[in-house]
Amino acid sequence: MPTIRQRRVADRIRSELSDLFLRDAKDPRLALVTVTDVTIDRELAYAEVYVNALGAEERRPEVMAALDHAKGYLRSEIGARVRLRRTPELRFYWDPSLERGERIGRLLDSLGGGEEGGDV
Repeated sequence: MPTIRQRRVADRIRSELSDLFLRDAKDPRLALVTVTDVTIDRELAYAEVYVNALGAEERRPEVMAALDHAKGYLRSEIGARVRLRRTPELRFYWDPSLERGERIGRLLDSLGGGEEGGDV
């Protein structure tokens, strides 16, 4: 279970990365990238950043390549914006939960048989 400090640092990193992607990202491959979650280890040395993008699975390779390319810049920006003794190393992972949720929603809709306003 994460400590309060871990959660605060992870939330701050998530917020700052979201802001960077929204306002400062020069790489068009990073357009519409969403940070879905950030987890950080106990020593605050590594931050696991989970991302997804509009356009979903077909954009995965280009988004992950862009993040790998921008990793140093993003880490230095986080270091400037979040005051820590040592800026955590960023590790990016694709978060498939949005696609999974959408697929489950489609399956549930198909099982409903197209009934409108039915009771659950």
